[in-house]
Amino acid sequence: MDSDPSDRRMDNIPSLCLPPVAGPTTRLLILGSLPGIRSLELRQYYGHPRNHFWPLLGGLIGIDLPSLPYEERLTRLQEHQIGLWDVVAQAVRPGSLDQHMRAVTPNSLTSFIASLPDLRAIAFNGSAASRLGRKQLEGDAAFAARAVALIDLPSTSPANTMAMIRKAESWHRLADHIGQTRSVA
Repeated sequence: MDSDPSDRRMDNIPSLCLPPVAGPTTRLLILGSLPGIRSLELRQYYGHPRNHFWPLLGGLIGIDLPSLPYEERLTRLQEHQIGLWDVVAQAVRPGSLDQHMRAVTPNSLTSFIASLPDLRAIAFNGSAASRLGRKQLEGDAAFAARAVALIDLPSTSPANTMAMIRKAESWHRLADHIGQTRSVA
């Protein structure tokens, strides 16, 4: 029996990314693909309670990020010169899995990155972010001239069943790119 097409009408509404969290002192920019349904509902990066992002980053900077209110988490990242954004500006995606994205419109990474003079590394949170982000950045001469490291990491999504310890080992590669604690104005 076919499902009623009206039941799937929401599948054609694009999901929009969240605004970037970064500034001129950002040294490390972590790019995801596009926030999942729960994150978009909350208007918070990595809002799903089983996403490993906050515990992994907290382990790197020595702060129990999951226990903090969201705005304070962002402040702590910025104090460590870490920024967040997504490679996808909008896409139609029923559910939260990247493999279901279609009608993808990328964010303008090169112009955004040009506004980050202290940037030293970009970490891609998952294979979709890496594939889409690298496609845009690796063809840009101005970006190539900056010698910013590109780092591929396993997704922190609960859909990625890799053991947390293995994710943590991979994510530890970011330690050399995290800035010293700085006050955020």
